[in-house]
This record gives sequence, C-alpha cells and structure tokens, in this order.
Amino acid sequence: MSPDELVYLGVLAASIPVGFLFRYLSPPVKQGAALLLGLSITIATCQVHTLHSLVTVIGTWIIIKSSWRHAPALILSWTFLYLLFFRLVTWFGLPAPTPFSNAVQLLLTLKMVSLANEVRSFHVEKKTEVSSFAKSPVIGGLLQEPSLYDILSYSYCYVGIMTGPFFRFQTFVDWLGQPSPQALPGLVPCLQRLKLVPVYGALFLAANSVFPLAYVRTEEFLDQNFFFRWFYMIAVFFVFRMRFYAAWCGAEAGCISAGLGCYPEKALSKPGGGPTVNYSLDPTAEEKFDFRTIQNIDCYNTDFCVKVRHGMRYWNMTVQWWLHHYIYPNSPFKSYTLRAGWTMFISAYWHGLHAGYYLSFLTIPLCIAAESAMEASVRSKLGPRGQNIFDWVQWFLKMRAYDYMCMGFVLLKASDTINYWLSTYFSMHIIAVCCIIVGRALKGGKGEGRRGDKEEKIDNVKPGEKTD
Repeated sequence: MSPDELVYLGVLAASIPVGFLFRYLSPPVKQGAALLLGLSITIATCQVHTLHSLVTVIGTWIIIKSSWRHAPALILSWTFLYLLFFRLVTWFGLPAPTPFSNAVQLLLTLKMVSLANEVRSFHVEKKTEVSSFAKSPVIGGLLQEPSLYDILSYSYCYVGIMTGPFFRFQTFVDWLGQPSPQALPGLVPCLQRLKLVPVYGALFLAANSVFPLAYVRTEEFLDQNFFFRWFYMIAVFFVFRMRFYAAWCGAEAGCISAGLGCYPEKALSKPGGGPTVNYSLDPTAEEKFDFRTIQNIDCYNTDFCVKVRHGMRYWNMTVQWWLHHYIYPNSPFKSYTLRAGWTMFISAYWHGLHAGYYLSFLTIPLCIAAESAMEASVRSKLGPRGQNIFDWVQWFLKMRAYDYMCMGFVLLKASDTINYWLSTYFSMHIIAVCCIIVGRALKGGKGEGRRGDKEEKIDNVKPGEKTD
C-alpha cells in the first residue's frame, strides 16, 4: 500500500470509534466538535491547499446570500469552474494539489451544489406557505436558511471528509438534532458492514501484487497473446472493486458509528437523498431503523445485476443520487441515451481532466444503447427459458464492459487507454456496435428514449430471476 492509502486507512479506522463518542454530545457541541475535527484532518493532510476548499465554501455562502433564487445554477457553475482552476493551478505558478485536497474538493463540490438546491427549495416553499396558508408538503425540507457557521460545519464535518459518502445538508441537520442518539442502533450494523472488509482488503492486496497495473504499460505486456491481454482487464477491475469495496464499507461504518443517516425504515430513505416520505416516530412502538441514506456501495448487486445501467445504480450510490437529481434532469437532450451521455460527461469532468475518464464514461451510453436494442429486438421475443439464458449472456457482457471501461479509468492517459483497447482490438466497442446494428435490423431500436426512461423505474434482476 502507498503512504497515501495508509493515511486514508488511518482516517477511516479512527473515525469508527470516534463516531460512538459523538453520540454522547449535545447538538451544539457535536456540531462544533465535528467541524473542529474535520478541519483538523483537512489541514493536517492538505496543509496550504485547505485554502481551496475554504474559498469554495465562502464563495458558495456569498452566492446564496446574494441570490438564493439562482443559487443552484450559479453554484454549480462556481464550483465546477473552481474545479477547473484547482486542477490547473500549476499553470499559475501555484503548487499542485495533493490527493487529499483533491478528495476534499470533490466531495465539497457535491455538498455545495446540493446545499444551493436545498436553500432554494426552502425559500420557494416558504413563499408558498405564506401565500396559500398551508404547510409545505416537502419531505425533509430545511426549517431555516443556514448561516456561514452552519455551512462551514457541514462542509468540514469529519464524517467522510475525504472518503464520502455524500450526504445532504438536511441529513447533517437531522444528525445534529437526534433526540436520543445513544438509543439508535450502532454496534451491530457497524460490525455487519465491516465483516467483509478484511476479505476485500486481503483480496485487493493479493490480486494487486499478482496483476500490477504498471505491467499494462510495458512492451512485454503487448507481446502477450490476446487472451492474456483480454483477461488482464478482468483482474484489474477485480483489484479496483476490492479496493473500493473495502474503503466504502469502512466509510459507511464511520457514519453508522456516529449515527449519521439513521432513519426509521418507514421513511423509505434513498442513498444520498435521505427520507422519501414524511414520517413521525411513535413513542409507543418499537421502531426499526436503517442507514440507507449513507449507503454508498451494494457489493452483491454491483457484481450480479444484469445491465450496465443498473451497475451504475449500485456503485458510488450517493454520488449517483446526486447526478440523477441535479445533472440528469437538466440535460439538454431528451433521449435517454443522450441524457445518460451528458450525465456521464459531467461525471467524468467531476472526477478529473484525464482523458481516460472521458473515454471510459462516454463508452457507457454506447453500452446502454446496445442493451436497449438487444432487449427490444431479441429478449422481448423469447420465452422464460430463453430470457434466462439472455440474462446470463447480458450479465457476462456487462461485466466485461465494466472491465474494459475500468482500464481507461485507471490508466488515465489517452495513449495508454487506447493502446490497451487496441491490444484487445476494441472488442467491447465492436460488440456494442454490432448489438446496435442487429437490434435495429430487427427493428429493436425504435422508441429507445421512452423505453430507457421507463426502465429507470424498474428494479433490476440478477441472472436466473424471473421478470414480468
């Protein structure tokens, strides 16, 4: 493991026992302590680069105070333009940011855009209540506009400061105001989330030592036969998954220990967004709670869901919620595939400026179009047994598509990514294009946009499960 990875591991490990201590603090003390600890971690790891995050927060606060009505669009522009400056600071003679400051800046960008939308919703609903004399039906809305201290506390809250998951400002406020945090579930769900982390960590270390990424960039690798080169991407994506499975499960455990994102099951919470229905606690009944709000990874469904589009749903789930609510609806396109492409482009930009991100993320819409074409032209005409076989084949191709796209994500450079894809003869691109051609030849491509939007509302299935 690299020194940076050891620091991440140390922060994650320390946050878990610290979280249990935070359950004993009153709301004002909890808010101040979370800010102080988070800011200390940021300064210790980012040093002078902490100023980038501070400038972002102050700029967001100024925009909200100046024009809450236009804050969502203005703050999205502000934070994304600052990300560009942040990544090009060396052009201006400034020191290059550290990986830690990059992680803080990425999560802060999500938080500030979400905050702007929450503040705007608060003011809009407040005006509606005044004009209609009716209480707002908004679920989990703010009760007041946050102060600068509130925004700083949310921005630098120690929970997930560098690793995530993303959570809304309202989730942060609910955490501070929990009436009996010590009575909420903690140890059992925390251990449940941690139980496979040693397995993921061991698999990551073992596989990474056998299949190092650097080997892909050598001439010796290109001299290997096609099947070896094609198999190598499967091993690389396995290493990639194990690394993030371990990290994100650990990050979720840090949230669970502190009680962040704990809501009654009847609130029907969504990862990232929180409760989706209004609820009230019944003091006479035994409530069941969950931590769905801060769930960032569903390891089983990531591996065994059938479709590429569903694979995204279970990976980095809180960020997917953010993209789905703040980027996807504002896409300039109507077609599902093009809207997905726009969302993936924004996601690539958020991750960084490396060409590999764009090559990988912008391959996803091609795979989605191939799925839609084949499902309409082939799967819909098969019987139950045929559909079962189709699903297994589609699952296999989905996994290979993610293996293939992962290479761009980890190699980063356009030349390295294209050289690797060329060594596999652009196999997944060719398969996707062939599926689209076959689908359209069988008249399966018509109405893709409407099918795509409809399928977004249907839960995915694993291979072998029946569908309606």
